[in-house]
Amino acid sequence: MTHPQIMKALSGLMLGMFVAILSSTIVSNALPQIISELGGTQSSYTWVVTAALLSMTAATPLWGKLADLFSKKLLVQLALVVYVLGSVVAGLSQSTGMLIACRVVQGIGVGGLSALAQIVMAAMISPRERGRYSGYLGAVFAVATVGGPLLGGVITDTDWLGWRWCFYVGVPFAVIALVVLQKTLRLPVVRRADAKVDWLGAVLVSGAVSLLLIWVTQAGDSYGWISWTTLAMTGGAVVLALLFVLAESRAADPVIPLRLFRNKTIALASAASLFVGTAMFSGTVFFSQFFQLARGESPTMSGILTIPMIGGLFVSSTVSGQVITKTGRWKGWIVSGGVLLTAGLGLLGTLRHDTPYWHIAVYMALTGLGLGMMMQNLVLATQNQVAPGDLGAASSVVTFFRSLGGAVGVSALGALMAHRVSRYVEEGLAALGPKAAAMGHGGTAGGGIPDLDALPAPLRAVIESAYGHGVGDVFLYAAPSALLALLLAVFIKEVALKSGPAEHGSAPSVQE
Repeated sequence: MTHPQIMKALSGLMLGMFVAILSSTIVSNALPQIISELGGTQSSYTWVVTAALLSMTAATPLWGKLADLFSKKLLVQLALVVYVLGSVVAGLSQSTGMLIACRVVQGIGVGGLSALAQIVMAAMISPRERGRYSGYLGAVFAVATVGGPLLGGVITDTDWLGWRWCFYVGVPFAVIALVVLQKTLRLPVVRRADAKVDWLGAVLVSGAVSLLLIWVTQAGDSYGWISWTTLAMTGGAVVLALLFVLAESRAADPVIPLRLFRNKTIALASAASLFVGTAMFSGTVFFSQFFQLARGESPTMSGILTIPMIGGLFVSSTVSGQVITKTGRWKGWIVSGGVLLTAGLGLLGTLRHDTPYWHIAVYMALTGLGLGMMMQNLVLATQNQVAPGDLGAASSVVTFFRSLGGAVGVSALGALMAHRVSRYVEEGLAALGPKAAAMGHGGTAGGGIPDLDALPAPLRAVIESAYGHGVGDVFLYAAPSALLALLLAVFIKEVALKSGPAEHGSAPSVQE
């Protein structure tokens, strides 16, 4: 296929991916207002994000396995339909519980689109040429991931729209993506008479991940970090994980083929993606709280102020993809990305409510550059190591670990944030004296999200300082995850990208 033919075929896919990833991030700047209006807590705030990440994580390997067995085009369209249904109902939510449930449905669709975008591209393009197109997908992913908060802020601040349109706005684009996909995407379908879906494996991995995330979110609040409840939940997660490994070792068509991890590159790239996910999602989730609750910015301005991170992501993912296509070499980009990401998060750990913005902009740009160099290229390195029949499973494994890292990271860091903010508020009130204690915690006493405009000036200053310091602590704790990703990347052995056909074999195929 020529470059124009490939871009035409990928157009619907990239539009669908943009809309799906946008749904994960567009609510971030609207969340303070959403949670306040629906009467939620800091835990609810975290779970609106985590629920989508959780279902996305659990569904990703299943979509990947289905892509190895059935029509990739049909699966992409099905993922879009699931996303649309979840979005429409989410916009009608009357409580945080209903919203969280809808986010689970959205996450299932997003998981499909995230995994299938890489898989479809790999089925069309040779590994050597794939670097260029990975850059395009990375740019789409980057803009949707970090640009979503800006769009969400504008929608939330527009009186005749409101936060519910954060869920509706992507629906027309998803429908357009469905039509474009139908007209432009042509892929061979490999049909296997013995095809089986490993439902047991999918249920076990979903259960293990869910139990772990519920424990992380509630520990220290509903029960102690060291308690019988903690022991039961972590023990249950470990047991389910061991049962999953046992089931996968015996399944005819495992949802995650364990033999893939015998390949050192795949094992290391998956582990690195786990820690990259923590860094990536923590940035998009907690920046909104920093700018709105620590600096008093509007949702729109909160999105505008994150532009340096968007720019870094966009530039590094696009440029690295182009250079990798020309040279066939990718490891230097991944290692450099790890260095920049670690430095960026470490510097963000120094944030306070009065940190000069130009400092914050530089730190965000470093973080964005690092993410853009690592995310897509870890998938690319993995795809270069597998046979055509395992392309879907291998691609989704890396995406799975990235989503898992994001889900666990957001849950753990959200719990840390709630604890630190509460502590800093108490310390600030104590410093103001007995009269301040009588004011209450401005909505934070019960874990709620405060309305800064309704607070007296002294109490507002305490809240802003507490959130500024709390978000800084979150980034400081996220920095070691980037360092671990860097260390793992160093040990990945570089194998030059192949220039041969993207997919070949003796299996009979039929054109869609």
